[in-house]
Formats: sequence, structure tokens, C-alpha cells
Amino acid sequence: MPTAADLWAFLPLGFALSVLLELPVLLIGLSRRHSLSRRLLAAVWLTACTYPIVVLVLPLLLRPTLSYEGYVAVAEIFAPLAECGLFWWAFSRHEPKISRGEIAQDMAAIVAANLASWLVGAWILNAFY
Repeated sequence: MPTAADLWAFLPLGFALSVLLELPVLLIGLSRRHSLSRRLLAAVWLTACTYPIVVLVLPLLLRPTLSYEGYVAVAEIFAPLAECGLFWWAFSRHEPKISRGEIAQDMAAIVAANLASWLVGAWILNAFY
């Protein structure tokens, strides 16, 4: 199991890689009502909100009692749920003319972005370990 120092050392690289992987998905997938600047902000801001918890907090909390697979399951459910909630709170809750379809499209894009970064991250781990 990695130490806290190992997790902190990995954080900047993992964060940058996650943003780079999630950005194209959000650029393409978020509904048209969002400007380019909002899409760019979403890629950085949403990852900044959840990535430290996934990388720094959850491993230290869960790994003593859960397997790696259990940790991944919790982390990969937490991140998209939290990001969907944050995105809705910031950009949708006060806009009365948003259709359910637009909200669903935004949430699907966020889930897809997280899935993309998880799949590439899992591939990288398997390639090197």
C-alpha cells in the first residue's frame, strides 16, 4: 500500500493527466448551453474538487479494510456522483429553462469523462505494474 508521501507525490501528475483525459469528453459531451470557457472550467474545477479525495483521502481510509478493487469501486462511484452534484449546483439549479434532456446530457458527459480517465489510469497501472 502506498504511503501518504507516495500519494502526495503522485497527485500533480495524476491530476494533470485526469484533466487532459476528461477535457475532450466534456468539450464534446456537455450540452450546447455551456460556453467553451465553462467547459474548460468544468474539466479543471470538477477534477480539483474530487481528485484529492480520491487520491489522498480514500486510499488511506479504505485500503486498510478494503481490497484495491473495493477502493476503486468506492472512488469511481464517489467521483462522478460528486462532480454531477457540483456541476448541477453551480450551473443548473437556478436556470429555470433547462430541459431534463440537457441536464441528463451534462451528467452523462461527466460520468463518461470519469470513465475515460479511470480506464486510461487502469491501463497505465497494468502496463507498469
